[in-house]
Amino acid sequence: MARLTVNNQPVEYRLDPETPLLWALRDASNLTGTKYGCGTGDCGACTVDIDGRAALSCRTPIGTIEGTYVTTIEGLSRERNHPLQLAFIAANLPQCGFCIPGILMAAATLLKKNPDPSEDAIGAAIDNLCRCGVYPRLIEAIQRAARALRGEETIPAGVRPGIDPADAARLVPAFVAKPER
Repeated sequence: MARLTVNNQPVEYRLDPETPLLWALRDASNLTGTKYGCGTGDCGACTVDIDGRAALSCRTPIGTIEGTYVTTIEGLSRERNHPLQLAFIAANLPQCGFCIPGILMAAATLLKKNPDPSEDAIGAAIDNLCRCGVYPRLIEAIQRAARALRGEETIPAGVRPGIDPADAARLVPAFVAKPER
């Protein structure tokens, strides 16, 4: 049995103490934003914040973190308006999206410790793997979020890549039209 605080809620996991935090979060708490990638701690998809440090939840047995505070991607911002989330969207970072929760959590812990990180500091803190290759835009997005957190910049919440909803509604009939015979 392990007692933790997860996303500001007290939780008692009645699981084997060797159960990885990843599975406690996903299966017992239904917090599925934390992803299972490699299971070996190499990819970073399962990164969460444990007491202010980035931790690989696939490699963290719940019995070793009794009494800690855990923040998952769901706890970063319920409204999805954390400056990091807004900066990632504005930079068009999320592609397949699988690695993004882990990268966001690693970046969030970095910005708590270092409100004005250099390129090198970001590179050292964010070692998550991304098969889509978002790295060229990642550094600027994290620095932009840092400026927003310091109050030096505002990131509009309405920035969303893709098709305007009015255009999408107009285009739908073309996709559902019956083929000619």
